[in-house]
Amino acid sequence: MGVEEEFHVVDTRTRHLVPRAGILLDMLPEDCFTKELQCSTLEANSKPFRHLEDLARDLGGMRAMVVSRAESLGLGIVAAGSVPLADIDRMKVSPDPRYEQMLDDYQLLTREQLICGTQVHAEVRDRELALALAHRLSPWAPPLLALSSSSPYWLGSDTGYGSYRTMVWQRWPTAGPMARYDSAADYERMIGDLIQSGVITDPGMIYFDIRPSAHVPTVELRICDSCPRVEDIVLIAGLFRALVARGLEDVRRSPGLEVPLEGVRAATWQAARSGLEGELVDPVEGVPRPAAEVITGMVEGLRPYLEEAGDWELVSGLAREALARGSSAARQRAAFARRGLLGDVVDMLLAETRSGGWEPLGGDTSSYRPAA
Repeated sequence: MGVEEEFHVVDTRTRHLVPRAGILLDMLPEDCFTKELQCSTLEANSKPFRHLEDLARDLGGMRAMVVSRAESLGLGIVAAGSVPLADIDRMKVSPDPRYEQMLDDYQLLTREQLICGTQVHAEVRDRELALALAHRLSPWAPPLLALSSSSPYWLGSDTGYGSYRTMVWQRWPTAGPMARYDSAADYERMIGDLIQSGVITDPGMIYFDIRPSAHVPTVELRICDSCPRVEDIVLIAGLFRALVARGLEDVRRSPGLEVPLEGVRAATWQAARSGLEGELVDPVEGVPRPAAEVITGMVEGLRPYLEEAGDWELVSGLAREALARGSSAARQRAAFARRGLLGDVVDMLLAETRSGGWEPLGGDTSSYRPAA
């Protein structure tokens, strides 16, 4: 399993998003950090790991590196779906022929992608199984989105959503839950037809919430916001791997089952709207329930698979803490409420991103928590 984590770059004096990722990337190792669509964003790529604790330490190490380099330039790093303070007219697309073509083709849609996400990869080497899983796991993507919800503010305004990034992202023509395909050949044919239509230019523009990766043998979760706290990424990664393990059994047992996607789209909207502070649509019953009940039920239902991977204690503990803490969106609103300053929200996001280390508790390597 591995993670791709996107970061915003902000000016620590003004707290505004700034298009300075390029100068920062010049100071970072190319095998771990890459440019993204916007000059205000960069991406960190973890190594693949079997153990969640190893993944957590890798993510924490990359955060420490990029934060340190940024601070030497008077810049800050924010891991969140959006940054509250941004001027869209000052932003620039990264110098790359592909990105420049996207700007030409999609115009305002491209310029408005001032958002960051977290992608989680779980290894599935069989392409047919990866396809089946990407469809079958669709109902479970909204609760994972709720756990990550960290984009309540957009261009200086409170949107009323826990994850407004989701609303921005869903404008792409290939975003959303993935339909069922009978074979890998059918899936590749669909991609070829979309490219031939001129609506997209390459396979990398298939932006489904869960998809077979375009470049590695994995199923990829793409729906989540970037998370200020590393432990939330670790929680989501552990849950997604367990969902994949259970999903493999389900697919083998009933390979032709089709998930009605209308309900999944509705549940995704609800998760983006409510985060952890309202109701979510129960993936099994299709009815509204308090977010804590849905998340707790998901964790308990995955217990055999979490135990098999050695993740039960860590993941169940992180889930309890996440529910007790509430979403990043709620914490951001609380930070704003204290003085009515969006700069305070940015400061909180900078601090949470900066404190993203991971270390054993009391020398016990079976128990990890974020470093202070």
